[in-house]
Amino acid sequence: MNKKLSFLMAIVFMTSAATFSFVNKANAQEKIQLENFFQNPEKTAYQISPDGKYYSFLAPYEDRLNVFIQKIGKTKAVRLTKETDRDITAYFWANNKRILFLKDTGGDENFQLYGVDVNGKNLKCLTCFDKVRTQIIDDLRDHPNEIIIGLNKRNPQVFDPYRLNIKTGEMEMIAENPGNIQGWMTDHAGQLRIAYAIVDGVNTQILYRETEQDEFKAVLTTSFKESVGLQFFTFDNKNVYATSNLGRDKTAAVIFDIANGKEIEVLYENPDYDVSRLSYSRKNKKLWSAYYTSWKSERKYFDKEFKGLLKRLEKELGDYEIGISDYSKNEDKFIIRTHSDKSLGSYYLYDKTKDILTKIHDVCPWIKEEDMASMKPVKYTARDGMEINGYLTLPKGVDPKNLPVVINPHGGPWYRDSWGFNPEIQFLANRGYAVLQMNFRGSTGYGKKFWEASFKEWGLDMQNDITDGVYWLIQQGIANPDKIAIYGGSYGGYAVLQGLVVTPTLYAAGVDYVGVSNMFSFLKTIPPYWKPLLDMMYEMVGNPETDSIQFVATSPALNADKIIAPLFVAQGANDPRVNIDESDQIVNALKKRGVAVEYMVKDNEGHGFHNEENRFDFYRAMEKFLDKHLKK
Repeated sequence: MNKKLSFLMAIVFMTSAATFSFVNKANAQEKIQLENFFQNPEKTAYQISPDGKYYSFLAPYEDRLNVFIQKIGKTKAVRLTKETDRDITAYFWANNKRILFLKDTGGDENFQLYGVDVNGKNLKCLTCFDKVRTQIIDDLRDHPNEIIIGLNKRNPQVFDPYRLNIKTGEMEMIAENPGNIQGWMTDHAGQLRIAYAIVDGVNTQILYRETEQDEFKAVLTTSFKESVGLQFFTFDNKNVYATSNLGRDKTAAVIFDIANGKEIEVLYENPDYDVSRLSYSRKNKKLWSAYYTSWKSERKYFDKEFKGLLKRLEKELGDYEIGISDYSKNEDKFIIRTHSDKSLGSYYLYDKTKDILTKIHDVCPWIKEEDMASMKPVKYTARDGMEINGYLTLPKGVDPKNLPVVINPHGGPWYRDSWGFNPEIQFLANRGYAVLQMNFRGSTGYGKKFWEASFKEWGLDMQNDITDGVYWLIQQGIANPDKIAIYGGSYGGYAVLQGLVVTPTLYAAGVDYVGVSNMFSFLKTIPPYWKPLLDMMYEMVGNPETDSIQFVATSPALNADKIIAPLFVAQGANDPRVNIDESDQIVNALKKRGVAVEYMVKDNEGHGFHNEENRFDFYRAMEKFLDKHLKK
């Protein structure tokens, strides 16, 4: 599990525009049913029991994803849960006889932990506290009846760690959060030995203790702009494998002397991209690989056996991205997942002892790769010289000239778009739209300098990066300048609104999905557990008092008089991150001026629509809206 602080959450054009193959428009592909893109997968999220005898998965029951298990080698599966209000968010094997899962209510993100036996009996809620969010700190694989969780039960703003007996439901607080700790970490024995704290508002601190009987002591204090992402202890439980950007721009894989708070060895660093995480063998106590993302996911191997395993799988599975989803305790059976830009992929069971790879199931068998569009990496230069990487998806069967386009900035904003199957992108391409996604400044994975270039640039240089991508697409001759829309969710929704404000004639329409509209009210309505991070948010986003003039200029709801393009807004009523008031403000401001605005609110959703029927409603409405304004 990556232990970075929660606030850090979120290529050369490989085929130039001139070399895209030209196809007669008569060969343009037929429209695929909307539901095919957005319905729940047939089977997904496969995991394997610790003893390697069963695998589990999520599959629909009454249109909601529920947990099923199946004995390996058999064809019949048994459903363990019967949730009908909302999909199960996540689940895992606690031991060979019991599975734990998380779910929230109506998208409020106050996740509660439940347990159920593998025969479907003894269903029990373990953390059903009102307005309390459950975090998983350590699943304690070597302690079959215990896990360590975090709860903000005592104080809504902070999480205390508890050791929970999943059999009896008894729990014991094993440390009290003094109010500034944002994360906790255990060693390989399941002992809580590391904490991450905020000090002085904008500095981060790593605290360490030798045993659970000792007091935590600070070992390293840095600006939040520098990060040591502690991944897991070395196998003697003395030092820690970590990702670190201390004294460097790109995050590297290192060994960290936790007792003395310093790096002692650099294992791998990439000159162009951040290392994001590390993986290892629990059984053999070996470091497997480091991971980073260029335009695709890539690995740096440390273990020859692990490298041989992946190369053996690649040889049989072909040109897909291949990942290990789960493996048995003895590491003799592995769940393998494939995917690509044109496929949600398949799951396989690899029996290492027998060297047999067996296909389990396609995630969405109704998705046909030959009908999907290619997602190509692109690169352009922003007006201030910043290099921006992104992806361009062109509709199949049409000349890449003068096309209607949807610009799709990602959310976060400290996140990034990656190569892979995206149902929204494929849906839009199937409807005849070219889609441009860009990793504007602040997007993660490109180093510290690129990330910091986004600070206090909401609606300013970050927005310019998006605008410059539109101009680049027009210059390439791909985009019809009169038929360009912008669509995004969360921060991407904010970028939609700000784009309509600062470049009112550039876009023919906009679709804002759970987006921020007012910088002042946004920072007042963040979830309580974000409040300890508020000083950092002020440095990264801006302070509503000292940056009030900027906030007035970069709050779309306060500049709605500049919007002339039609707008479609979608919002979950229970959204804890972007309060519904954000959408209400922009909608009401536009309605007062008589600007065309459509508004969809779902009362049983939060930050994004998770229920299948709501997704169908949203994308049907969006398709109709875009067709109306881009295909006149």
